[in-house]
Amino acid sequence: MMVLVFALVALAVCALLVLVHRWLWIRLVRDTTAPGGRTRRIGTALAIGLPLLSVAALTTGRAGAPFWLQQTVAWPGYLWLAVLLYLTLTMLVAEPIRALWLRRLAHRDTARPVADRPEPVEVPAAAAPAAVPATAERPAAGAGLSRRRFVARTVGGTAAAVALGTVGAGTHGVLRGPSVKRVRVPLAKLPRAAHGFRIAVVSDVHLGPVLGRAHTQRIVDTVNRTQPDLIAIVGDLVDGSVPDLGPAAEPLRRLAARHGSYFVTGNHEYFSGAQQWIDHVRELGLNPLENARRELPHFDLAGVNDIQGEREGSGPDFRAALGDRDRTRAAVLLAHQPVVIHDAVRHGVDLQLSGHTHGGQLWPGNYLAELANPTVAGLERYGDTQLYVSRGAGAWGPPVRVGAPSDITVVELASFQA
Repeated sequence: MMVLVFALVALAVCALLVLVHRWLWIRLVRDTTAPGGRTRRIGTALAIGLPLLSVAALTTGRAGAPFWLQQTVAWPGYLWLAVLLYLTLTMLVAEPIRALWLRRLAHRDTARPVADRPEPVEVPAAAAPAAVPATAERPAAGAGLSRRRFVARTVGGTAAAVALGTVGAGTHGVLRGPSVKRVRVPLAKLPRAAHGFRIAVVSDVHLGPVLGRAHTQRIVDTVNRTQPDLIAIVGDLVDGSVPDLGPAAEPLRRLAARHGSYFVTGNHEYFSGAQQWIDHVRELGLNPLENARRELPHFDLAGVNDIQGEREGSGPDFRAALGDRDRTRAAVLLAHQPVVIHDAVRHGVDLQLSGHTHGGQLWPGNYLAELANPTVAGLERYGDTQLYVSRGAGAWGPPVRVGAPSDITVVELASFQA
């Protein structure tokens, strides 16, 4: 039954994408170009080729294609998905403007005095329609067609410029690297000696065919500049296998913090082979917390596997990570998805650090993220437990962020006793 539902949803999504691409082709290619011209042929080829590249970008990794092929199709394919989103939104806004503009032009023509209109040219009855001279009434229709094309080009060109500018700015933001965000979190059980303890929270790096070693190096440099006491990587580090992405992850070896660097799995690790990455990050000097806890000098640090691991029999186990701890000590939990906050509350966690949402990544995606997550970004309280959700340091799919800039958050713990 679930397979049937998934197939129907997939079919509906594909049908919608076909209709959207056809509508954009009509507005941006057919209405703006001359029939049979070179520009129309190029536009039509792009309208067919770009969606196919997007499908290839989404499927080559899962299909086990060579990594070089994944990299080849990823950039144009993923970027087109972002352009498609904002091109569709801008064209939807532009559609009533276009219709109103054409209506006013038509009204202006009908309002012209009869004397100002072109005189009809008599054509012999025996003449074929194709033989009508250029001075006949047909030029009026031709003039109307030219005006419609001018309107289509103006509206379509403006919409395309807005969409491309939005995606260009969003891509620059991702490739520039995440900014540092600082958040102060008071914990009632935290002793005075731990006041000011700083945790650098890194989530959703998404190393893959688009974001590689250079992006990892930017993140490592940014984290190390904050001089944190502890580094927490809370899942979705990679989108791919260790053989393909091991070199891209290598700079993580240079992460430096007084109390070490810790790692928990995200859902994308299970798409990529979670155990191989757990083993590999351990080789890089990170400490994986697989439903486990570390007793640090002044508080407990725990980590649980991502809920995606339930399909492999290695999902989150809060009892193993937190069940036998001393509840008089403060507890900080690393968990990729915010939705496990209610389990954290039941187990007396003081602070949960999560990612997963990307803050929506591409506006208006934040509204969709709100439907599936209790908190999309920032700090919120659930009973006696506080939840902080990072927007992430990378991007999934299109290397683009709009309305949700990437960040590395330095969480500063504060003691009520200080």
